[in-house]
Amino acid sequence: MSAAQYRPPRWLRNPHLQSMLASSSVRLRRGQRLLAGSGATTRELILGGGGDVRLQAWHSHVPGTAPVGLALLLHGWEGSAESSYMRMAAARLLGQGFDVVRLNFRDHGNTHHLNPGIFHSCRIGEVVHAAADVASRFPGLPMVAAGYSLGGNFVLRLALHAPDAGVPLHHVASVCPVLDPAVTMESIERGPAMYDWYFRRKWTGSLRRKRALFPELADCDDDVLKLDIRALTGWLVNRHTDFASLQDYFDGYSIAGQRLAGLRVPASILMAQDDPVIPFATFEHWQLPAHAQLETARWGGHCGFLENLRGDGFSERWVAQRLAAAIA
Repeated sequence: MSAAQYRPPRWLRNPHLQSMLASSSVRLRRGQRLLAGSGATTRELILGGGGDVRLQAWHSHVPGTAPVGLALLLHGWEGSAESSYMRMAAARLLGQGFDVVRLNFRDHGNTHHLNPGIFHSCRIGEVVHAAADVASRFPGLPMVAAGYSLGGNFVLRLALHAPDAGVPLHHVASVCPVLDPAVTMESIERGPAMYDWYFRRKWTGSLRRKRALFPELADCDDDVLKLDIRALTGWLVNRHTDFASLQDYFDGYSIAGQRLAGLRVPASILMAQDDPVIPFATFEHWQLPAHAQLETARWGGHCGFLENLRGDGFSERWVAQRLAAAIA
């Protein structure tokens, strides 16, 4: 299975349609049915993220089977462990014999109460700690990981840090990773208004929930929540991080240029040439080691890669195949 083989029906070749349908209720229900049909049982894990940080995850296992490996899944910004692509990827991986752990980043899903500090994209340390906790709970199982969008960025940074942190990753798969955050921000601002509306609506809703749980976040008032996405990100950087500027913050989680040159964990990366959120042009000068392979599909939008009206996704099958092959 290669990215070049992904050929959706003609009516599904519009990148905005792909991107919107990827978050649709139809696809959400499809993910629920596939995961339920896997026969797996699921239980909550509360993982250590270093210090007092706690992160929630969901572990799925098919009873009566001996897993061939353990797959850790990371969602995108303002997604969650219950996002359609997370459930669908989990179902595919369970079908390949894996146990699956779906991690919620800080302040994603229903986890705002677990930590007082606000989520931001440079909190890679707590994800590395959580991955190490997962590995320690399932010793002896070959460990792989996959992520979508911002989760695709996180999973590649996790792979970069894993060897020194003692996380025994065999392979990672990344779908439409955020490469250069500054470029992604510009793409959202210049693109159709629906993208800005979607992300800002999800983020401000999350911040309202956080403020209700932690009244000391008084600086997060209604005037702040009315800011546009760039100004709101600037507020986050200035008030809740140690970065000197917005660009410094973007540089803090960028994986563009040579930033992954030291990657020691093999990686498979899937990108769509028509992604309206993460411009494909930013990948042209990306420098990767020989054991990290970038595959590009002509279509797919942003984390779409839908194949039919049911909402089945090429990328979930691709992730499962790439990760299964890594431990075969």
